[in-house]
Amino acid sequence: MKTVFAKSRPGREGVWPEQPTQDVSAYIDPALLRGGTGTTGLPDLSELDTVRHFTELSRKNFGVDSNFYPLGSCTMKYNPKFTEYVAALPGFAGLHPVLPQLKGAGRFCQGALEVMHESERLLCEITGMAGFTLHPMAGAHGELTGVMLIAAYHRDKGNKKTKIICPDSAHGTNPASAALAGYEVVTIESKDGLVDPAVLRAALDDEVAALMMTCPNTLGLFERHLPEIVAALKEVDALLYYDGANLNAIMGKMRVGDAGFDVVHLNLHKTFGTPHGGGGPGSGPVGVSQRLLDYLPISRVVKLEDGQYFLDYDYPKSIGYVAPFYGNFGVVLKAYAYMLRLGREGLIRVSENAVLSANYLRKRLEEYLEIPYNRTCMHEFVASAVQQAAKGVRALDIAKALLDKGTHAPTIYFPLIVKECIMVEPTETESKETLDRFVDDLIEILTRAESDPASVQAAPTTLPVTRLDETLAARGMVLTDDM
Repeated sequence: MKTVFAKSRPGREGVWPEQPTQDVSAYIDPALLRGGTGTTGLPDLSELDTVRHFTELSRKNFGVDSNFYPLGSCTMKYNPKFTEYVAALPGFAGLHPVLPQLKGAGRFCQGALEVMHESERLLCEITGMAGFTLHPMAGAHGELTGVMLIAAYHRDKGNKKTKIICPDSAHGTNPASAALAGYEVVTIESKDGLVDPAVLRAALDDEVAALMMTCPNTLGLFERHLPEIVAALKEVDALLYYDGANLNAIMGKMRVGDAGFDVVHLNLHKTFGTPHGGGGPGSGPVGVSQRLLDYLPISRVVKLEDGQYFLDYDYPKSIGYVAPFYGNFGVVLKAYAYMLRLGREGLIRVSENAVLSANYLRKRLEEYLEIPYNRTCMHEFVASAVQQAAKGVRALDIAKALLDKGTHAPTIYFPLIVKECIMVEPTETESKETLDRFVDDLIEILTRAESDPASVQAAPTTLPVTRLDETLAARGMVLTDDM
């Protein structure tokens, strides 16, 4: 397929936008002008050329709207389209982000401020936290914000904390966020797939600031030792951080604040039905317990007694700004609509069906793949292709072969504690027929791995992009096009 620049032809035109009726040159910084060359570096295409180009590109993509997407720990659920309509309403889409900050202009954006205030309230209700900030613009951004809040708490108390503990099954961003915030990362080994309170106690001392956990964890297992973990952390005034990547498994069943967590980040672009994985942007709100409220980022939306909303900046202990304006408001708006549409009972059914789907797949596949922790899982489970790898067919090969079947590959080689790992998360939005087809396709691939391993090792054979040199792609990136 040719690039859009290769398809360009001089003088070919599409649709011209309306021309301004006034001379706008007075409003443009001369330093931004191109020196009168009249060239933009953009391709010359007709409208039809443009439509066909991007339609062709879309057909080469895997996406939730066209394919089953069982990417473990990513919650690639269907994104309902009514939320796109809500986000495009002129009263929201046409607002300038500076408007709430202008004197007297708050009355023109009460609807947007109410959405932010009510979104925080609903997230507090779902998680059991005392307060939220919507500013972080992605999950890892939320993590870093959460660790900064932990640091602010300890700094305010005069604690000399230098370490953060992460389980060996943690998301890779957990230790990265802790390190970026200046902490030494201490990794503890899991026992039977879970955090072992005895192992945790051995790692605890007065320098530990927090433990970062995902519950259920990346093995799809619920951390059943939470009471002992919370008690151990309290002894050294360490906080408990909740990575909300897997919240889709427990909505309405457990409130993490009630369980003893002090900080939580959520992924609205996962759990609450907004597009991600190339269809973003994301949103990573952070919630805190009562003792961390004073440190939340500014600004914060406050509701007055007369029902009006305004932005409050008067928080002397705040960690300050973590994002421009108010985060990714459009994503928050979509998630707010999603929560209102489903309601409490609907969100509970989301988690129930997500867990049911994962356990259905686990039981159907346990005869064909090794399941290292083969017991009732939550929203996802981890399998291992160690038996197939011994005969030359690795998890990577199986994942590539699934692409030929029209299914996006599951997550592979993560978590790192499972060899030849295949992590599957079906989500609640897939039908039983889709799950059965996935199992049948996987069984066919595994059977072929025994009888004709070369055919699996060669996959994918039906796609325009086959096997990439991933090492070269990471170390020798070319990010420009010779135009």
